[in-house]
Amino acid sequence: MNKVLLFNPRSANSKHRVPNSILQVGASIYGKYDFVFVDGNLERDPWAVIEGYLRSGEFRYFGCTVMPGPQLRQAIPYTKRVREQFPAVVNIWGGYFASNQYPVVMQSGYVDFVIYGPGDKAFPALLQALETGTPYEFIPNLIWKTPEGDAIKNSKEDLLDQDALPPLPYDLLDRFYPLQRYLNPTFLGRRTLAYHSSMGCPFKCSFCAVVPIYEARWRGKSAEHIYRDVRHIKTKWGADSIEFHDNNFFVSEKRIRAFSELMLGENMLWWGEGRIDTVDQFSDDTLALMRRAGCRMIFFGAETGNDALLKQMDKGGKQTGEQIQRFAARMKRFDIIPEYSFVLGMPADTPEQVWAQIEEDIDFIKKIKTINPDTEIIIYVYSPVPTEGSELYQRIIQAGFSFPTTLDEWLSPQWESFDLRRNPLTPWLTPAMVSRIRNFETVLNAHFPTVSDLKLNPFQRQVMRTISGLRYRLNFFHFPYELKVLQKFWLRYRQPEWEGM
Repeated sequence: MNKVLLFNPRSANSKHRVPNSILQVGASIYGKYDFVFVDGNLERDPWAVIEGYLRSGEFRYFGCTVMPGPQLRQAIPYTKRVREQFPAVVNIWGGYFASNQYPVVMQSGYVDFVIYGPGDKAFPALLQALETGTPYEFIPNLIWKTPEGDAIKNSKEDLLDQDALPPLPYDLLDRFYPLQRYLNPTFLGRRTLAYHSSMGCPFKCSFCAVVPIYEARWRGKSAEHIYRDVRHIKTKWGADSIEFHDNNFFVSEKRIRAFSELMLGENMLWWGEGRIDTVDQFSDDTLALMRRAGCRMIFFGAETGNDALLKQMDKGGKQTGEQIQRFAARMKRFDIIPEYSFVLGMPADTPEQVWAQIEEDIDFIKKIKTINPDTEIIIYVYSPVPTEGSELYQRIIQAGFSFPTTLDEWLSPQWESFDLRRNPLTPWLTPAMVSRIRNFETVLNAHFPTVSDLKLNPFQRQVMRTISGLRYRLNFFHFPYELKVLQKFWLRYRQPEWEGM
């Protein structure tokens, strides 16, 4: 039987996390097909490893998970080389980039299929069809090409019961790469596990890349299932803390309560992502239980303090600027650090309105820091995603924005920065506006160094806070070179919006 090579391209993060995406794909074909893992984060020369496998002649399928940004540096050229050197190999992509940018992916000439959304059934069904020569044209969650080269997007499958899926093959991954190499020190612990416990999100934020794929659908593993996995990895490999990388870990208060009750006594700190208007509905008793069970920090998309912009972003019609402030104070009562992300540089009718929105958000962020100084602040410059049909997407298209038309264009430095939300490439933002946002970010990060940076000692933190104090108080953010030098000199100040925890 033909073998499968599952490749995880190198990401932006300097720490190596468990590659949940290819583990999920591996679980779907475990026991049915022979397959190998290749992790670009842990190989000095990933292509040499890939080429060595493919030259054996035993592999017919090259599966690659592709997130936007740095993963494209390996995903695009390696897939192209596979087509050039091993034309009989079938190239199959999955992941957020492949799903959201499938027209340009399928037009490349070297990607044969895209699995959009979960591939638990679609991937093994495609392999079965290709192995037996049976039709694949109606497999849900599959994108394929007609002989004329047109990309066809099949129907979407309902999200599956996550508990009914086969367990992730951690032990098999451990044969290729010792799992302990994926358990890295963070401010949560010395050996932090990255874990994904659900699929999708039940909301339709108009700027989110998750929305076009899942369309407000969500299914999560049960608390018992999550706890079983965590206990297994803790017992066998020594994990002592957890990052939950779900798009929305805190959808269900009932699930969170059950998980927290199971985690009591495990002495493991954990972090996850949620929505302010959801977690704000949790009872005080639940929040207190979460903290006792190890919840140390929660990432929230605050986005802006402007209620009109929040409505335009389609934040469910519930989140408000007043709630964002009140919730920051509420989290302080329970000693849970709120990690607020803000999106600056949204489109507006005039440059004056864009400037006003930027300054309004800067003032709002400073107000949050006054209410709860422990609040972590992450700043993004707005980068459009293809949420076709949304009012916001139509507005940015009318303003003259467009995505690259070839995969090679996505390899340019400016588009990689776009995917990391560092370079907006949007026509309504001027260089002066972007500089204002970035310089404020520099001053803010110096005045309130993130608690998650393990490399900064108390002396370094105090020096940066003192030097940035006058700038912060006076809103004088121009040319903060002295702060940039300090941040670079002291082991390159780590920014959580780039590198996670």
